[in-house]
Amino acid sequence: MSGPFTGRHMAAIMLGFFAVVASVNALMATLASRTFGGTVVDNSYVAGQRFNGWLAEARAQKALGWTVAIARTREGRLEANLAAPAGPVAGAAVTATAHHPLGRAPEMRLAFSPSGGGTYLSSAPLPDGRWIVRLSASKDGSEARFVRDLGR
Repeated sequence: MSGPFTGRHMAAIMLGFFAVVASVNALMATLASRTFGGTVVDNSYVAGQRFNGWLAEARAQKALGWTVAIARTREGRLEANLAAPAGPVAGAAVTATAHHPLGRAPEMRLAFSPSGGGTYLSSAPLPDGRWIVRLSASKDGSEARFVRDLGR
């Protein structure tokens, strides 16, 4: 630096600092508003009224003890392995809904057919990328729901 540090220098540093902070804040706010609509539930009052029912369903599912492992096949179809504490769950009705976490791709409904030993294969492939899969399995009046994040 060739001359003395003056108030003008300090003012320029302060203005530069706050310009960077304001620019980053504007960028982050823009990205956040474009990627998340802010709606978790459409009507929070109705969701609150149903909350105890959802807890009862969760307890019933936990008592059922079913687990699921979901993977993609080479063809892009989903393979779900459904198991109970006593072994594989065969003969269940399995469906799923897959949606892109940022809404960049349309939601897909998937039907599954049994392929033996508690394994179920989707009828259609799921495109590459990250997907949130909500799988539902029911058999003999028992139902279990699972949410899995695929493609991380």
